[in-house]
Amino acid sequence: MNAPNIAVLGTGSDVGKSIIAAGICRYLADKGQRVAPFKAQNMSNNSGITPEGLEIGRAQIVQAEAARIAPHVHMNPILLKPFGDKQSQVVLNGKVHGNHTAMDYHTRKAFYFEKACQAFDALAAGYDRIVLEGAGSCAEVNLMDTDIVNFPMARYADADVILTADIHRGGVFAQVVGTLACLPDDYRDMVKGIIINRFRGDIDLFRQGMAWIEQHTGKPVLGVLPWYSHFKIDAEDSVEIEKINDFKLLEKNIPAVAILRLPHIANFTDFHALARIHGLQTVFIDSPKQLDRFTAIIIPGSKNTRKDLTWVMERFETPLNDYVRKGGHVFGICGGYQMLGQWVKDPNGLEGSPGQTRGLGLLPVQTLLQSPKTTTLSEFRWGDAYGRGYEIHMGATQLTGGVPFIRIVSRNGIPVKETDGCLADNGQVAGTYVHGFFDFNTIIKKWFDLIGLAHPLDFSIDAAIEKDKDYDHLKKHMETYLDLEALI
Repeated sequence: MNAPNIAVLGTGSDVGKSIIAAGICRYLADKGQRVAPFKAQNMSNNSGITPEGLEIGRAQIVQAEAARIAPHVHMNPILLKPFGDKQSQVVLNGKVHGNHTAMDYHTRKAFYFEKACQAFDALAAGYDRIVLEGAGSCAEVNLMDTDIVNFPMARYADADVILTADIHRGGVFAQVVGTLACLPDDYRDMVKGIIINRFRGDIDLFRQGMAWIEQHTGKPVLGVLPWYSHFKIDAEDSVEIEKINDFKLLEKNIPAVAILRLPHIANFTDFHALARIHGLQTVFIDSPKQLDRFTAIIIPGSKNTRKDLTWVMERFETPLNDYVRKGGHVFGICGGYQMLGQWVKDPNGLEGSPGQTRGLGLLPVQTLLQSPKTTTLSEFRWGDAYGRGYEIHMGATQLTGGVPFIRIVSRNGIPVKETDGCLADNGQVAGTYVHGFFDFNTIIKKWFDLIGLAHPLDFSIDAAIEKDKDYDHLKKHMETYLDLEALI
């Protein structure tokens, strides 16, 4: 008889569920088990593309990488991408299913739960065990009857539940005891253990706390996981994009790159490769103060390009134009690329109200938002430099000047001869639709050349290799502090 599936549920949002699920995937995979991740419904603008060209949440791609397998759409059948007040784009089985308000989606939960169960069955047929990830708090009593991610999915999967709590935010005893107290008896019985995450300090000082939790809940504490900073795992949500305008942390003699912290920012993981480079500083900003301090300014992707473009124009239009006139470099990815152009037009209201919005005018391009959504794994060349990334966008961008930025050589494994992006005649402004653009060192080096940044920097290893090493670091970290043998 196979060991049971595992469901990593949480006492709240951003308690570390996705990271712990990734660590369990790597641990079980290295034990020789065929393991795959699963999340019935994900709400995130941080998504990625499977080898089939279908869109799923970034967290399940990370977990698949940790499990040493290719990501598949069955790992995240429902993805909600918020783009406005109470509205989300619904991606079902990797393709756009429509836009729903929160209430619309709520009334259709039975339909979506059926789709999630079908995806789970198809996935489970090919693997020994599934590691499920929950969403938010697993004890939202007002939503429990229509929850399709936490206990109902864990019960359908016949999974042992691991409850994760975050001690860093405080109130961990109330988190754990309160969560269990809110659950009906049958759900509470499914909880097989508790993980205390993000501990700082001497764990020995928390031994009494662990005993108290076990005494008051009747559940074993599987361990206390210390805060880590010696490796980095892409998370579904990230506190790094909430830390903005940290100018006081910038060292004067080290070059720095700024990334605009857009209100509807998407795919912030595009910049993890830059953040890994010793000798380069990256900081998210939402204010045009001290732009001259930066070697380059990056405008990232957005789930609501026109609304975010209005925000950028109000805050950054004049400062960015002044910055470019003084010789500064600006780079846009996906929605950021669209914003650098002359217009973004949405005649069919794909992102809200129909209309058009004037762009920054730093690139000679115009964008028309249109269906269907482009979702591809893309290989590209920039001169003699090779890169690989992915595209997720609903826009078609036309050049009215400048030159194409890169050459696309394949999409979803099919060879093509196409161009992407634009490089302005001044050589200071460029944009591309390719996410993951910086994941190859040859591309980073070429970009540094473009922006005039000398690079006697540490390029010892590509981002993809570094990521895989970090999954091993995560597994070792969890093996050291958690009773993972209880999961076998």
